[in-house]
Amino acid sequence: MKNTFQIGILVVCAAAFLMAGLNLSFGAPAYTDMDDYMLAHGQEETGSNNIVTGVVFDYRGFDTLGEATVLFTVVLGAGLVFRRLGKKEDEYEYE
Repeated sequence: MKNTFQIGILVVCAAAFLMAGLNLSFGAPAYTDMDDYMLAHGQEETGSNNIVTGVVFDYRGFDTLGEATVLFTVVLGAGLVFRRLGKKEDEYEYE
């Protein structure tokens, strides 16, 4: 029974990944006026010679800060979980 359930979940996950892969579309990205604006004015507005750096840290600074905060929180949480697991294993070894 347990193996049948696991195989069923595997089939459902494989089907979901297959459908997602088949629905991907590749090609030229949509043209927007924002692309031209950032290329024309990016260096003078951000002071950066690299337009990618200017976009990430100046135009999208709050978004980048939020992503860094989420990553820091995940790493900190994982570290605390593994630290507690290590302490519990040590306690059981001495009994």
